[in-house]
Amino acid sequence: MEDSSVYFIDQNLLPFEFRIISSGNFRQSCHAIRSRQVRGAGAIGAMAGFAMAQAFIESVTGNQQEATGNQQSAVGSQQEAAGSQQPAVMVQEARVTIESTRPTARNLFYAVEKVFAAGMNSADAAVTEAQVIAGKDAYDCKKIGEYGNSLIKDGFRIETHCNAGWLAFVDYGTALSPVYLAHSEGKNIFVYVDETRPRSQGARLSAWELHEESVPHTIIPDNAGAWLMSAGKVDIMITGADRIAANGDTANKIGTFEKALAAKALGVPFYIAAPLSTFDLNCSCGKEITIEERSQDEVLYVEGPDEEGIIRRIRLASPGSEAVNPAFDVTPAGLITGIITERGIIGATREEIFKITK
Repeated sequence: MEDSSVYFIDQNLLPFEFRIISSGNFRQSCHAIRSRQVRGAGAIGAMAGFAMAQAFIESVTGNQQEATGNQQSAVGSQQEAAGSQQPAVMVQEARVTIESTRPTARNLFYAVEKVFAAGMNSADAAVTEAQVIAGKDAYDCKKIGEYGNSLIKDGFRIETHCNAGWLAFVDYGTALSPVYLAHSEGKNIFVYVDETRPRSQGARLSAWELHEESVPHTIIPDNAGAWLMSAGKVDIMITGADRIAANGDTANKIGTFEKALAAKALGVPFYIAAPLSTFDLNCSCGKEITIEERSQDEVLYVEGPDEEGIIRRIRLASPGSEAVNPAFDVTPAGLITGIITERGIIGATREEIFKITK
């Protein structure tokens, strides 16, 4: 965030185009989250924190999205609001709007809560808190990489699901952070990247990241994971998380649950990598986690460049058929070998979770 604008990578364009764009107000930032220009637990959290800070700035200056940009008009609006409750009402409404963008990701609510509390003191305090949250996200992910690296031996073949690399966070990532550190230390590793239909975050984003970092990898169909595990070709599986309940049940991208079932049946260690900001101690178990339902079009259609490099949208499925598209599923704690956090690796149990989050 610089001044009142937030700069971010437009993830919807990847891997075919890399572009940094900006949002000038909280509604534009909300759109970036809702449209998946910004996605991934930590990135969503950081963006939501910045959006909340933008709302406080706008409540002071009167420069809401509907404003024309005329500075004199903005000053006049500020003067009219002086002494009234308009700014307080505005930020309350903004908070509701921001929190409605993605219902499953805990980091979003964590960031909004903290920035909102800071903003009750001043808009400057809100901005500072948002920057602190973003900075801590990068630091926490770096530590997750250090702890997770201890699990990766030379020669390991690692499977991952969805994208939990540095695109999904402010930096480093969670599930891929240990991979990058292991690779940088010279360990001979190989990564199997689940394509992660329907939005293909694995095939489009994780694979792009790994290619940029020169990490040996290959993309696999989502349904190939169990076979690879049964053939002894996967030594460990690491995924990220969007929300972790107090008992260790974990919400992550749809398809994670079935991978955990396969890993448990075939004796493959299955780890979740997530910062403590992803833990929701007010959520007792996975059944209480809201699962986001996405448009069926994500299942029925796909977008990508044709032979001439023109981005086109084509239908994959039978015309006239409909689809259901849950964006996440919940992996029961009993299927999780451990959770890699910035404070160390813990078991997916209520006792260890409450101990580490104190």
